[in-house]
Amino acid sequence: MKIGSIDNKALAPVTGERNAPTAAPAAKPEKAATPEASAQVTLSSTAKSLGDGSAEFDAAKVERISNAIRDGQYKVNPEAIADKLISNAQELLSRGSH
Repeated sequence: MKIGSIDNKALAPVTGERNAPTAAPAAKPEKAATPEASAQVTLSSTAKSLGDGSAEFDAAKVERISNAIRDGQYKVNPEAIADKLISNAQELLSRGSH
């Protein structure tokens, strides 16, 4: 799509001055609100069934994946992702039938 021709003409000088916006005085940081003692969080039975709290964190694996992504070497394996999704769904469905 052509909008117009490119001219090699010099730009006309800008007349008038632009005033830089003045900075507003810095506001003092407010203290974070402290939650009331009555604030509670409850999980639904479905949320509770999603994890048993025994999740492990493999820092070395995270580092390997981070390096592969950064170096452009990380390859997504859609078959492995699909297999894991199906496996997780089957596991959740079997938990619900007990």
